[in-house]
Amino acid sequence: MKKVVCVLAWLLAIATATEAAPIHLERGVGVHEWLNWSPVGKDGSYNWPPYRSEQEWLAGHRPLTDWPGGDEFARIRSMGFDFIRLSVDPGPLLASEGAKRQQALDILAAAVERVTSAGLKVVFDLHGVTQVPAYGMEMIYGGADSKGVAHYRDMVVAVATMLVKIGTDKVALEPYNEPAYYPCDSSGSDDWQRIMAGTVHDIRMVSSELTIVATGACGGSIAGLVNLTPSFDDPNLYYSFHMYEPHSFTHQRSDEANAFASGLPWPASSSTPEAVSELLKIRMEAAGLSKVEQVMNMTTAQQAITRYFAQDWGQGQLEASFRQALDWAEGHGIPGRRLFMGEFGVILMSADGRMGAHDADRLRYLSAVRREAERFAIPWSVWEFSNPYGMTLILPDGPAVPDPEMLQALGLP
Repeated sequence: MKKVVCVLAWLLAIATATEAAPIHLERGVGVHEWLNWSPVGKDGSYNWPPYRSEQEWLAGHRPLTDWPGGDEFARIRSMGFDFIRLSVDPGPLLASEGAKRQQALDILAAAVERVTSAGLKVVFDLHGVTQVPAYGMEMIYGGADSKGVAHYRDMVVAVATMLVKIGTDKVALEPYNEPAYYPCDSSGSDDWQRIMAGTVHDIRMVSSELTIVATGACGGSIAGLVNLTPSFDDPNLYYSFHMYEPHSFTHQRSDEANAFASGLPWPASSSTPEAVSELLKIRMEAAGLSKVEQVMNMTTAQQAITRYFAQDWGQGQLEASFRQALDWAEGHGIPGRRLFMGEFGVILMSADGRMGAHDADRLRYLSAVRREAERFAIPWSVWEFSNPYGMTLILPDGPAVPDPEMLQALGLP
């Protein structure tokens, strides 16, 4: 009899393991401006209670009257998205404890439930920022055994506990965004490996069912992912990478005053270095730059233009980038559908032509990346829902409506 019971228990365990899977995700959009950058007072500490209301978020960069009214998250759902990647500033949680931390967690729980009530799932993205330096991501860069990492991991456990109460069928937890442990090869330390493995262990002590989104180091890139050893793997994990390759195309901008960095095409074969240089000169002339400023700008810009065309970025290299991630997954026995493209996007050319890509090139890139992910059933989240910085689904001026051509590039109705 004991033998029969043991066999039945073993079969049940096998069946449960076979059925286990992360929450099903397909097409998402990042919502970054709502719960990130929690307001700070004149003394440099977080305002309390922390975080912005939904209305404060929507009115942050434009008149509230621009928005059509009604349920904004139901509108996101109607666009064809099934989840949002909700960026959350962990700073207020790190800066508090006891009843005060619980107050912050209650605010975040209400926000998550607000989204899930509209029929969307949530990837809860702890997205550290720098506005209160003591609680920025620098705190985790002192090594795996540092007090900063221990404090951060304690906070992650509190968040996991909160999310489990909402429902493991509705939410996933992404404990780190674009961790900056470098270099991106095996010559580095094993600090990030230990941090990620330890954090997964912490979350699993709370719940075996909560979906976790794990990430490699090196800014969350594919290079960081393939340097990660998934010794902590279980069926309820996704593995994240961000697709901004080549960065020289997706992030065309310069931090220098009066500098122009724009107009690289996608794919590179669709234009020539001469054409890009000539159009850049025309934009600088129209902006009123002096001849000296134009010459100085072109000296720097020409190097980037030459390098980009020499690398000949296009579909083949995009496929090779995805292949790195897929080969890593296959090598560790992880289905490709458990990869997660947590961010991709392109800065749209600004009105003055100082930064960004032409709209047609941006749309071609977004479509190519999205199609490549879907080819392998990799869920994706585009960056980002609404902002004035050039990567936005909602048009930045006038009525707050989605960019119809961007929706089309994303394969949405």
